[in-house]
Amino acid sequence: MQRIGVFVCHCGTNIAATVDVKAVAEALKNEPGVVFSTDYQYMCSEAGQNIIKDAIKEKNLTGAVICSCSPRMHEATFRKAAASAGLNSYMVEIANIREQCSWIHKDIEVATKKAIALGKAAVAKVHLNTPLTAGESPVVKRALVIGGGIAGIQTALDIADAGFPVDIVETKPTIGGKMTQIDKTFPTLDCAACILTPKMVDCAQNENIRILSYSEVAEVKGFVGNFTVKIRRKARFVDETKCTGCGLCTEKCPQKKVPNEFNLGMDNRTAIYIPFAQAVPKVATIDPNACMMLKSGKCGVCSKVCGVNAIDYKMQDSYLEEKYGAIVVATGFNPINVEKYDEFAYTQSKDVVTSLEFERLMNAAGPTNGTLLRPSDGKHPHTLVFVQCVGSREDGKGCKGGKEYCSKICCMYTAKHAMLCREKYPDTEVYVFYIDVRTPGKNFDEFYRRAVEQYGVHYIKGMVGKVVPRSDGKLEVQASDLIDNKQLHIQADMVVLAAAIEPDKSARPLATMLTASMDTNDFFTEAHPKLRPVESPTAGVFLSGTCQGPKDIPETVAQAGAAASKVIGLLVKNSLKGNPCVAHSNELMCNGCESCEKVCPYGAITYADKEFRMPNRTTAIRHVAEVNPAVCQGCGACTVACPSGAMDLNGFSTKQIMAEVDAICQ
Repeated sequence: MQRIGVFVCHCGTNIAATVDVKAVAEALKNEPGVVFSTDYQYMCSEAGQNIIKDAIKEKNLTGAVICSCSPRMHEATFRKAAASAGLNSYMVEIANIREQCSWIHKDIEVATKKAIALGKAAVAKVHLNTPLTAGESPVVKRALVIGGGIAGIQTALDIADAGFPVDIVETKPTIGGKMTQIDKTFPTLDCAACILTPKMVDCAQNENIRILSYSEVAEVKGFVGNFTVKIRRKARFVDETKCTGCGLCTEKCPQKKVPNEFNLGMDNRTAIYIPFAQAVPKVATIDPNACMMLKSGKCGVCSKVCGVNAIDYKMQDSYLEEKYGAIVVATGFNPINVEKYDEFAYTQSKDVVTSLEFERLMNAAGPTNGTLLRPSDGKHPHTLVFVQCVGSREDGKGCKGGKEYCSKICCMYTAKHAMLCREKYPDTEVYVFYIDVRTPGKNFDEFYRRAVEQYGVHYIKGMVGKVVPRSDGKLEVQASDLIDNKQLHIQADMVVLAAAIEPDKSARPLATMLTASMDTNDFFTEAHPKLRPVESPTAGVFLSGTCQGPKDIPETVAQAGAAASKVIGLLVKNSLKGNPCVAHSNELMCNGCESCEKVCPYGAITYADKEFRMPNRTTAIRHVAEVNPAVCQGCGACTVACPSGAMDLNGFSTKQIMAEVDAICQ
């Protein structure tokens, strides 16, 4: 006979303002098996937990129902409290009367009735609960960081400094990410390369860090503490162990008309190249789409001039399989494609550029060696117009692929660009058209006001309607000034578009491999927006940088350090307690269809041929499912897919679920 205790939380006024908490406690007192029912202001507090512990001991409770907030918030808290009082933690059920009740109702009578129904369902489930014991699995003391930008670099350095080996997987030939393309950083205007390149070198020299550049994650299996990852190492046709990065091959290569992606196609590189001078690893890479030797078998100049015989035209992609205890996602961002915004004439004029392209034009290592020149004719521009929020803060329903969210960094880097222009070229006139100026960071608003007050940048509240290239090389900018309520026509030499940022294209397929959650904009979703901001809902997967949402550099570095601390906290453990709520197969009912194996995202289900004794005492070989409890994460997909009902889930069996349904329908 079950002896169940019910504990109803007020949650301040979060629940009590809409639900008659005392009425809920009184109603559930009459449910079969309930021997104790009470309410308290904050059940998750120390005093609230003591009420639960004391009741378990004094009333000899065999089960507990907590009517409170979402299990995502405090299920672990209440289970620990129950366990400390001697009750198996899996005999505790949470009835969510906050998110599923009080927060979505305004009528107290309706909300109270629903809260009672949810409580009854939880009580009905506890009657069928059985004590569960979590198994343990060892932790592989190695971490994987996917992405080699500033987020990935900082995360890897922090983990490595704690003494754990780390692998960085980067799709580009070098680590560094977008920050390598930036000239100055706001609001201090210090050199981006001066900040980043020492960290890149630290990564290369750290004995605990292995850089797997020009590589990508191909497959992920396993679970927290024990992931098995297959990494595809793309053929760069240069032996990394031999190449010294001397650059002689790049100087002698006859194919010199390949668009340079590092400078966003604004100049050319050779078919064999090193992305930039401070690249790490500083190893040449052959572009197979441009190399004449790989395409036609004619050339081979780079091989002839290489003094260490590092060139290998027969190199093939290879695969590396490694085990990791934790995975950090740091896949970064890209500016959106602004070609669809043809009202700004981006496809019609070379003098209409994105902010990142403008960044390269201002960079001393850029295509113009830091001299601001118009791409169309190489002349110095005198009038520049910056257009804010191109692709940001849109309704997202149009065909242009715009984003509903604010990209967060655009207002500040536009102010930076405007200030640098005015400082370096005082003869320029700079106009910034904006919807709102958003400067929420430390010293950000002072930075923006400095652009206006000290450097004389013209900030105009309004939007640019159209940019029209003229026959004399000028750009006719048609815009509105909402403050003065008038239309403006500006003859500009250059127009700079502050393009929205979006997650890297690799994020979506990677999330599928990791079984990680994403939002509608393809940003990775955190386990909890406030309490667990760097953890993915998938155990053992952590988030770093702009893969989780738009961020500036300081915020990215801060989150990278936070993700590293979570990884270190995981890797210091020798073993982890598993989830006892795992699937199991009733072999007598299994018909061997293999449907469950196909839908299992963790690879926890296999099939085996087993010998069974039949009622007539003969034996038969049957093809049945087997579940590896160490791998199973209790998602329940197999129980839904099984046509014979042979698969069930500990703690969430079909009988338990139906008991809840029956209780609600009474």
